[in-house]
Amino acid sequence: MYAYTDFDRQFVRARAAQFRDQLDRHLAGQLPDDDFRALRLQNGWYVQRHAPMLRVAVPYGELNSAQLRQLAKIGRELDRGFGHFTTRQNLQFNWIPLTKAADAMDLLAAVDMHGIQTSGNCIRNITSDALAGVAADEIVDPRPYCEVMRQWSTLHPEFAFLPRKFKIAVSGAAEDRAAIAWHDVGLQLKKNTAGEVGFQVLVGGGMGRTPITGTVIREFLPWNQILCYLEAVVRVYNRYGRRDNAYKARIKILVKAEGQKYFDQVEAEFQRILADDVGGSLHLIPQAEFDRVAACFVRPAAVVPLPAVPLSADAPLAEQRWHQRNVHTHQVPGWSAVTLSLKRAGLPPGDATSDQMDAAAALAEAFSLGELRVTHDQNLLLPWVKQSDLAALYLQAKALGFATPNIGLLTDMINCPGGDFCALANARSIPVAAAITERFDDLDRVFDIGDIDLHISGCINSCGHHHTGHIGILGVDKDGKEWYQVSLGGSDGSTLSGAPTPGKVIGPSFAADEVADVIEAVIETYVAQRQGSERFLETVRRIGLVPFKTAADAQRHATAVQA
Repeated sequence: MYAYTDFDRQFVRARAAQFRDQLDRHLAGQLPDDDFRALRLQNGWYVQRHAPMLRVAVPYGELNSAQLRQLAKIGRELDRGFGHFTTRQNLQFNWIPLTKAADAMDLLAAVDMHGIQTSGNCIRNITSDALAGVAADEIVDPRPYCEVMRQWSTLHPEFAFLPRKFKIAVSGAAEDRAAIAWHDVGLQLKKNTAGEVGFQVLVGGGMGRTPITGTVIREFLPWNQILCYLEAVVRVYNRYGRRDNAYKARIKILVKAEGQKYFDQVEAEFQRILADDVGGSLHLIPQAEFDRVAACFVRPAAVVPLPAVPLSADAPLAEQRWHQRNVHTHQVPGWSAVTLSLKRAGLPPGDATSDQMDAAAALAEAFSLGELRVTHDQNLLLPWVKQSDLAALYLQAKALGFATPNIGLLTDMINCPGGDFCALANARSIPVAAAITERFDDLDRVFDIGDIDLHISGCINSCGHHHTGHIGILGVDKDGKEWYQVSLGGSDGSTLSGAPTPGKVIGPSFAADEVADVIEAVIETYVAQRQGSERFLETVRRIGLVPFKTAADAQRHATAVQA
């Protein structure tokens, strides 16, 4: 993973010191709320429903064990003993008092971490595939490119106050595990017939009130021109994006409204940038600089091909299931990547206590060369596990509560913090997730149901990515009460899910105490209607929404009669 230089380290620590000065002046009454707000947002500090919330940047999801231990320390000493991993591969703390905010930033800076640009109308944390650098289907390792983009975008003077937030996702594998079509800019690394590396560029994706998938604007852009092209994309958006209406300010609205006119403006700006210097040499990524960054992402020396170690034929069923769902094929023979599930009864999806963070750090040190990844699905992943260590890892992960064999199944749900924490939320999402987890607590049944993406958002801002769920749940406000819309058929663009598509709502919203019953009715309809080994999403697409809507309405009627 990327190793901070002396400059990087000094930069982050100076930023933390600057924030401490700003906070001290604010607490002393010398810096009004309105003036301090922009400054705290630039460092990842929100004021939420009950307390300040800190969003910590985890660039493209990479963590080392020392950093995770420091996050555990912050949770234990400054928060209430836990943190929440998000779909954007960040970590959020929800209970740090504002008076302790600068202490948190100092602790982060001590391990080369920060909250810079995790909030505000700027280019946010760049996300990627959690299996980057280890995936068997990888075409190009996206991490060096993500790091170059991170450095370019950090405190970019022209893009500090965009019309709205701006999100970039990068994939370098045949399988899209980064949902690139659902981002303001999605980048797919490719190789042309000559073996040269470049990017397919998608622009204008996003969720929220108007779910739109990105449009391909360039099929193949040489890798060293990517910063020039991003500068053109964002510059045109900054110039013409709506600033009079926050709901229409994202780049997706500009792209939808202007279409080819926007694309032409980007191309013209791109050509101006390239022509600004003779040969464009000052705007391209220098090979030497890329090589410096890429050297941080070479395969660890300890990772050499090893003999395969198959699972023992007499392994318990639980361990067999763990191998099936949580252990992933690796690009190096004799090695695996392993997901540590953060989804189990009694724990909100994506949450980890400080003790669990310490335990996960210890597992990384013992089995994964001290490295972890935060996944898009709000789990943790160990990227460097010898197959000969899998049996020992399973036993320790099971004892620590990380071995639930549910990755990709119904209870491996995505879930935002919802109304329990977020001031923007219309409804709580954590109790709904808990009710569904409790309802489907039988692993035999969950395995029989098979692959399903269930995503829950507490409001239309879609932090839980409900639009892309095979089953999506959205919290809505009706006359001051919490209600929930259920949608079916969404896709994030993965091979399993097919082309990226927003789900469709199946009728009126449901009360909170009806949601688990409705989901069960939907699942029972699928089980009754599926053909052979047909997956849930395949059945939905084959038979349409009507049978599921009918089942949901019947469940609503049965609940009303019982009441």
